[in-house]
Amino acid sequence: MAAPGVAACGGSWFSALALGVTLLKCLLIPTYHSTDFEVHRNWLAITHSLPISQWYYEATSEWTLDYPPFFAWFEYALSHVAKYFDQEMLNIHNLNYSSSRTLLFQRFSVIFTDALFVYAVHECCKCIDGKKAGKELTEKPKFILSVLLLWNFGLLIVDHIHFQYNGFLFGLMLLSIARLFQKRHMEGALLFAVLLHFKHIYLYVAPAYGIYLLRSYCFTANKPDGSIRWNSFSFIRLISLGLIVFLVSALSLGPFLALNQLPQVLSRLFPFKRGLCHAYWAPNFWALYNALDKVLSVIGLELKLLDPNKIPKASMTSGLVQQFQHTVLPSVTPLATLICTLMAILPSVFCLWFKPQGPRGFLRCLILCALSSFLFGWHVHEKAILLAVLPMRKDKTLFNWMETFYLLGLAPLEIFCEFVFPFTSWKLKYPFIPLLLTSVYCAVGITYAWFRLYVSVLTDPPVGKTKKQ
Repeated sequence: MAAPGVAACGGSWFSALALGVTLLKCLLIPTYHSTDFEVHRNWLAITHSLPISQWYYEATSEWTLDYPPFFAWFEYALSHVAKYFDQEMLNIHNLNYSSSRTLLFQRFSVIFTDALFVYAVHECCKCIDGKKAGKELTEKPKFILSVLLLWNFGLLIVDHIHFQYNGFLFGLMLLSIARLFQKRHMEGALLFAVLLHFKHIYLYVAPAYGIYLLRSYCFTANKPDGSIRWNSFSFIRLISLGLIVFLVSALSLGPFLALNQLPQVLSRLFPFKRGLCHAYWAPNFWALYNALDKVLSVIGLELKLLDPNKIPKASMTSGLVQQFQHTVLPSVTPLATLICTLMAILPSVFCLWFKPQGPRGFLRCLILCALSSFLFGWHVHEKAILLAVLPMRKDKTLFNWMETFYLLGLAPLEIFCEFVFPFTSWKLKYPFIPLLLTSVYCAVGITYAWFRLYVSVLTDPPVGKTKKQ
């Protein structure tokens, strides 16, 4: 699966890493899977059994199609292979259908499409300068990067236990990043445009792509101090990038525009009625906000400052995906989260424009955009942190004592939540405590990482070059 060009990445060790993780994925086939397994089975059935005009209206199952059209066509293509495994999985009315053949097909479809991810990692390895690498294999940056990406445990859990196709999608993103590092800007732009029409969550990092391509591709030269030579602007290059975005969007959304169904598609892609937080809080700013509101409400009830009858029934800790009202603090609207996200992203985009640092600056801006949207976005899933984690490269500095102490603190936290708390008297009165503690503790760490990276980006000097990055 990773044989082509292995020599360029450092030798047979890359093939061994790819083969090893593939075998591990095969061992995970019979493990637990989440409701997303049924989600994707239902999407196979929808795209296979119904005409395109009904794809975004079908609602027999609660798991309606809510990904962009390219992913729908991806499911359509898979369905034509699925019918040779078990035709019954393609029946819309077979809700929660899970035969052994269905399990094998869906698991192997994820493993097979991960080939794109393996290839993308291989291409990313080519972008690393290995001249200063140590003699030992484990000291080589390419080896370290390959292990961190191919054997990323978060991705293995989400895709090969929980069940999703993130490896395939992240493969597109990493390949687009590699192409920008290789100065193949048009290919990078095309890959990212296609990716957006596979899964719209990648809109979060679109500002990094847009500003970098405008700054480093449409402007063809810089002054010695790194600032723009305004007379170097290439209108032809701008038109070329715009044409890529237009053609990809037309191919994806054109059929639904012709059917006058674009509003329906968009309503499925952006369902703001799901509420501020997912059932399991993503460890972001709103987890801290919710925790503070919960603590204040408990204190208010204990001191009889709040009327129990006026407490909102829909609770943020109920385990349900729903809208709710905060008890003490002001409730948060989708517009408020959008404003917070944009404000958090803007400084990184500003630095990318005025303090150019080449592809490295683009990558750091991308990571900050992903972290900012994770911290302040609306209805963020906890697994969305992969959007920031996977593009990260190895930092040159080791953890300091405070960061090491924080990471070690995760162990006693989990021991308390899993083995101590269930036997306490708090279990019935305060069942939300394990969720609250875990989300808040992790939110503190992610917020710290976001802040530390921002300080680094804002304080690093620009890279002055007399020609285009």
